[in-house]
Amino acid sequence: MGTTAVLLVADPGGTATALRVLEEELSAIDLACSRFRPDSELSRANRADGPVTVGPLFAEAIEAALRAAEATDGAVDPTVGPAVSALGYDRTFASVRPEDVAPVTPVRPSGWRCIEWHARARRLRLPPGTALDLGATAKALAADRAAERATRLTGCGVLVNLGGDLATAGPAPGGGWQVAIADDHTAPADGAGPAVSVRSGGLATSGTTVRSWRRGGRTLHHIVDPATGDIPVPLWRTVSVAAATCVDANTAATAAVVRGAQALSWLNTLRLPARLVRTDGSVVVVGGWPPDPAADPARAQGGSR
Repeated sequence: MGTTAVLLVADPGGTATALRVLEEELSAIDLACSRFRPDSELSRANRADGPVTVGPLFAEAIEAALRAAEATDGAVDPTVGPAVSALGYDRTFASVRPEDVAPVTPVRPSGWRCIEWHARARRLRLPPGTALDLGATAKALAADRAAERATRLTGCGVLVNLGGDLATAGPAPGGGWQVAIADDHTAPADGAGPAVSVRSGGLATSGTTVRSWRRGGRTLHHIVDPATGDIPVPLWRTVSVAAATCVDANTAATAAVVRGAQALSWLNTLRLPARLVRTDGSVVVVGGWPPDPAADPARAQGGSR
């Protein structure tokens, strides 16, 4: 997945079992959903000329992606594969050339409603020219699955953090899991930034600064506006959202980046706690997110209802 993985357990005795579960879940989701493995189910489905029958895990990932698309009115769309590739993210991020003088031509996605999916038969058909990219939901799904299964087998609280997609399961430690919030999930937790206590559910941060590159004099990133096939109009640098699951949290965080100025009212309507950082570094909190020293007080007050 080209990211970091952090595992925490409330009982050290469960570490070995939880780690085994996490490694198994990561291997399974990579084989099912990787855009960069020719042998993954996703790659085979994207190449298929006609319907294909998929395995249970890939089916779960497809359904998570379709629910995300429906819940966000298409702001998070699994058919952005060609659009992301056209912007330059056509290989693993570690292999993306940081600077390329060639200009890019955005490719508008086919749209999630064109996907033919029969859940009971696990049959998938993609129209010609359509390719899936489950980056907005698959990693979060892996975090949810790993945390739930690890808790089931260890009987203790577990936290799984996959590159900023964080899932918890089971009883949290006293005071909750203490999570530092940052633009970059690899940044050291020096205590200078904000932190929140997570007792259950998921927490996800989507951002535009860590996975970025340049093409034709433009700074681009991996979050695509499905309405245009291009990156969204720059407004939010990072968005952190808490929700019942990591998939829900990451879906909302990604959609907020895409929605831009409409994100605040949308998140408030959903009553999801969120922290949004503008490109100039100013902060807005909504939905009852804890007060932030850097936040806009007017926005924070208005968003806490």
